[in-house]
Amino acid sequence: SSDLFPSHDIHREQLKIGVYLEHRKYLNMNMTSSGLRYQIIRPNPKGELGKPGKTALATVKISLLNGTKCYETDSSFFEEIPIDHNDRESGLNEALKLMRVGEKAKLILPSHLAHGLVGDLQKVPPLSILIIDVELINLE
Repeated sequence: SSDLFPSHDIHREQLKIGVYLEHRKYLNMNMTSSGLRYQIIRPNPKGELGKPGKTALATVKISLLNGTKCYETDSSFFEEIPIDHNDRESGLNEALKLMRVGEKAKLILPSHLAHGLVGDLQKVPPLSILIIDVELINLE
């Protein structure tokens, strides 16, 4: 889908993300080849690694770059996310495969890894960069 996202848009988003990171001192975030940025906030080296075919039980909080909260998992239950077999953000699926059970992570998804040109038609506007706080509770 790179033709849907002209490189100047991707570059502009990376600049915005860079400014966001500088202001918040998250300078040690990792970046994957897709453009996903992530930082494991609470590591658990012994936990099972997420992989396709597993269902992640997770808590998820999604915000816009300006801090506006879009979605947050109700604290009384976990979301069930079949890894790579769901309609969630591709960046979230990618991150779940980099995480181990028990870990918490902060993710930054450029719009092409989130909801892209149209947004989600509810709370996420078009071309939104998303901040996601995710905790991988378990894998089934």
